[in-house]
Amino acid sequence: MTSAKRGLAVPDLALVVLIGTTGSGKSTFARRHFLPTQIVSSDVCRGLVADDENDQSATPDAFDLLHYIAGKRLAAGRLTVVDATNVQPQARRSLIELAREHDVLPVAIVLDVPESVCVRRNAERPDRVDLPAHVIPRQRRELRRSLKSLEREGFRKVHILRGEEEAETAGIVTERRYNDLRHLTGPFDIIGDIHGCRSELETLLGRLGYALDRDPLGRPVDATHPEGRTAVFVGDLVDRGPDSPGVLRLVMGMVASGAALCVPGNHENKLGRYLKGRNVQHTHGLAQTIEQLEKEDATDPAFRDQVRDFIASLISHYVLDGGALVVCHAGLPEKYHGRTSGRVRSHALYGDTTGETDEFGLPVRYPWAEDYRGRAAVVYGHTPTPRASWLNNTICLDTGCVFGGRMTALRWPERELVDVPAERVWYEPVKPLTTEAPGGADGRPLDLKDVHGRRVIETRHMGRIAVKEENAAAALEVMSRFAIDPRLLPYLPPTMAPCATSKEEGYLEHPAEAFAAYRADGVRQVVCEEKHMGSRAVVLVCRDEEAAAERFGAPEGVSGALYTRTGRPFFDDPTMTERILHRLRSTIGREGLWEELDTDWLLLDAELMPWSLKAEGLLRNQYAAVGAASGAAFPGALAALESAAARGVEVTALLGEQGERAADAAAFTEAYRRYCWPVGDPQRGWPGERQETGGRRTVGARGTDGLDGIRLAPFQILAVRGRSLAALPHDQQLAMIDRIVEREELDAYANNSICAFTPKYVNRLLAPTRRLVVDTEDEASVAEGVRWWLDLTEAGGEGMVVKPLAGLVRKDGTDGRLVQPGVKCRGREYLRIIYGPEYTRPENLDRLRERHLGHKRSLALREYALGLEALDRLAEGEPLWRVHEAVFGVLALESEPVDPRL
Repeated sequence: MTSAKRGLAVPDLALVVLIGTTGSGKSTFARRHFLPTQIVSSDVCRGLVADDENDQSATPDAFDLLHYIAGKRLAAGRLTVVDATNVQPQARRSLIELAREHDVLPVAIVLDVPESVCVRRNAERPDRVDLPAHVIPRQRRELRRSLKSLEREGFRKVHILRGEEEAETAGIVTERRYNDLRHLTGPFDIIGDIHGCRSELETLLGRLGYALDRDPLGRPVDATHPEGRTAVFVGDLVDRGPDSPGVLRLVMGMVASGAALCVPGNHENKLGRYLKGRNVQHTHGLAQTIEQLEKEDATDPAFRDQVRDFIASLISHYVLDGGALVVCHAGLPEKYHGRTSGRVRSHALYGDTTGETDEFGLPVRYPWAEDYRGRAAVVYGHTPTPRASWLNNTICLDTGCVFGGRMTALRWPERELVDVPAERVWYEPVKPLTTEAPGGADGRPLDLKDVHGRRVIETRHMGRIAVKEENAAAALEVMSRFAIDPRLLPYLPPTMAPCATSKEEGYLEHPAEAFAAYRADGVRQVVCEEKHMGSRAVVLVCRDEEAAAERFGAPEGVSGALYTRTGRPFFDDPTMTERILHRLRSTIGREGLWEELDTDWLLLDAELMPWSLKAEGLLRNQYAAVGAASGAAFPGALAALESAAARGVEVTALLGEQGERAADAAAFTEAYRRYCWPVGDPQRGWPGERQETGGRRTVGARGTDGLDGIRLAPFQILAVRGRSLAALPHDQQLAMIDRIVEREELDAYANNSICAFTPKYVNRLLAPTRRLVVDTEDEASVAEGVRWWLDLTEAGGEGMVVKPLAGLVRKDGTDGRLVQPGVKCRGREYLRIIYGPEYTRPENLDRLRERHLGHKRSLALREYALGLEALDRLAEGEPLWRVHEAVFGVLALESEPVDPRL
């Protein structure tokens, strides 16, 4: 009679150790049940190092190789089977240590086959006929002595197969690790530390859309989401707060019904030990929980046992959503994801410390998240922080509700934060609720490791963005040698992609393509903004020097910054920057925007004109040189050809061609000259300064403060204190900008005088931005947009930028990819500067139409997402190094190879 097949449970990631005497059938068993690549055989390793699998003198080297191969497989997360006798405790000990080193479970499969069978099998093998007779009996004795001690040695599972039949009929049942829930893809609502704050938890679940179920006494015992979302609790359900039993009852009910998952926190771990009768100190809020549980005993005697069993069932961490999400209590480095060991559980419960204590007597936690570079997002709690913020694909959701902060949840995969305020301070913290978790407000100094080497930056709007090592090196060169003080560099604008190449005769770029592209992306309303004839500029203007010092750490005498799109100062003379900032802040103040926006600083995106102000060297050495050369060459050439024609020489075609080339060169010269005009007045001083003139002190008549000819055209307010305004619709943005521009015009002669009868400024600094709103689905509106662009460019304008009117837009609603924040459509004559005087010739246009815009568009979107991330971090008060990480990423991407003419 054949016995039923026996299934041997083996975790899908484990070190399986086969144990048995020579001839017990270990190798046959391994080949039958495991892949050849999963098996590491001592005999094979002996053959690799000695060319003879039976050369016992090679055994030490063979086992060195076996351990090395097994270690590499375990490090890569591969199931590994060791095929060796392993009957001696010291042999098994080294393998158990190997399993612990890689945080996997050691599993023993023992083949306890009769000695006679082993002797017969060895006798049938030609390579074993000379096996000494004492070997098998000795190995059998060692095996028998080991059978009762295998679990004590450290094997988490022990399977003993007795006799030939059990060994031949047994099968392997691969088990998913308890922490491996990759098959669950959500969506999830991950909830941070609760600490007995049941009322706040109910409010938060309500905001997340869950419907509460209550028992006859009105107590919440379950909650479900109508869309099937799953709540995930990061632990620390109990202690310190007013109703730990109520929180446990609700969470236990949700877990039991399948509406939630839960990992243990260090407070549950301590409560569980108490409930098991262990001797623990009643500190850190445990005393309150014990008192609350004692009150529960009167009405529900079984509740205490249910809590004990629930805590005992909790798994240290979960790997979810195909491996893209890891949830634990105190955070977990990537090497521990999905692993199983006491070390992994300890880190998941308590985190890691530096071994130091702070001034409050609390352990200083090791900032593991600063070094994290893993693919999976790690969501955790444990360390209270004022706000939840992403750091290297990790986020801490403990925002100190029990200490009077907030209770926070993360919607996944949306990566949306939802929180509710604490109803009161339930427990006074030992130390103030300031950052200890990485990414909080206090921060730390900038560090080379923040920007060195290959980087992966987590953004809210495009996920993870990679920065190549060579690009980071180039950015580091620019940042360290040429950029302004990084404290005053909170943002860099993204590159802007051009519109699709036009097929219109005589045009390389045409607005029809821009409108069509946005229409295809589902954007109906766009705004066309004139492209100013200047250089992109970012302006950080603070209300005063005190505000600049307080928020940005600006040195004395500095009230803001004015810099290029690569972070370089616009002016070598800092007093010029301060003059512009003075004019701008005065106008902002008189318009009342400081109070209206409740801020003491503004970050503006703008154009500073003329182009020659910053690009004089480029204009002089590149463009002007071409214009000068053509101006010198063509008149003589044309005169010679005309003279030849007058003598009857047939040069008509050549004369016509050279005449066209001369006209193109003249158009080129005329195009770049529009971007050059004289600026400044060196005889004028800083407002309020008196100058010696003719032996007496006077005021500069009709003073201009040295800014004659300089025009600043702001077109977007990027951020203010506490808020990023990057998503504010552009019509609202421009309306605020218009108010500032109009205020300067109104006050040019009336306000801010040096004395009562002498006006301070007669020159204008601020320039308006003309625009037109176009409906991309209305042919008449599109035609009007094209005419507006033609009129603008034919009058000498550079062109326009087409942007979604709504600001930040995603394709197909909120879940799609980002839509380009703007595309530039440059005028026909301006492109002559970029592509050369003769680019409009048909043969040249045909060649230039083979533009490859994919990389440029990808670059623009990645830089845009990094810029948005920098603004969000800035507005949320995150430390400089966190803001600078995203800013540096934009600068690094700028060094990616792309056609500079695009």
